[in-house]
Amino acid sequence: MIPFDFEYYKPSSVQQAVELFQYLQKQGKNPIYYAGGTEIITWARTNAIQPGAVIDLKAIPECNAMDMRKDQLVIGACVTLSALSEANAFPLLSESAQGVADQTARNKITLGGNICGNIHYREAVLPLLLANSRLVIAGIHGRREVSIHHVFLQQMRLENGEFLVQTLTNRAYLSLPYVHYKKRQIGNVGYPLVTLAALKIDNQIRTAYSGVCAFPFRSVEIDRSLNDSTLPLTARIAQAVGKLPAPLLHNTEGSASYREFVLKQTMADAVYLLQRR
Repeated sequence: MIPFDFEYYKPSSVQQAVELFQYLQKQGKNPIYYAGGTEIITWARTNAIQPGAVIDLKAIPECNAMDMRKDQLVIGACVTLSALSEANAFPLLSESAQGVADQTARNKITLGGNICGNIHYREAVLPLLLANSRLVIAGIHGRREVSIHHVFLQQMRLENGEFLVQTLTNRAYLSLPYVHYKKRQIGNVGYPLVTLAALKIDNQIRTAYSGVCAFPFRSVEIDRSLNDSTLPLTARIAQAVGKLPAPLLHNTEGSASYREFVLKQTMADAVYLLQRR
């Protein structure tokens, strides 16, 4: 149960949502946007957040889109991870989504909620980083379309009052050779020690990671090391691990040293498989 009262709104258009946010903010309501809501509900139950108003985005048609338009796959921010997996329009994204939480949670967790959340993992963002996807963002100044690399820097960097409307991914990335690994300490449900997603394009391997550091990331420097065919694979991996953007996580899922061991093995598996495709 959430231990405080709040106002609930469900606009039917992007413009209504933006205008509502501005109005409610001026009223001192501390509004937040809501898609799947799993993380928001968790934080609210512990009083970590106390919004006076919630703006539910699920009635906005653009936020529920999932179709091809010209040469782009358009996915709305309110599409659930279960729906993504079932549609399988972008197989790597579908597989990444399927690895998040359990089926019951995936029925509620949305693509936008996973990308814009605050937990370390946010695994659904990895394929979008690899595919250089673009994001449609709405706010008081209208809509803007930007590269994911300009706004996802360890986490989503949105302006006050903005929200994610859609992701756009070029058709060329949808059918590329890929691998996806999610390594846990025990079982098939729970947070990862290491999640690695990778694509092969123009004979080069691109990799992205979750669970390794305190945020999901893609690193050009790591990929440069892994693709350096002048070195043996073990040396490439050692060099790549030395270029991590932050310290390895050390938590209940595993120690930093154990994570490094699992990461090296997972990198080796990914490179070995993709080099043969």
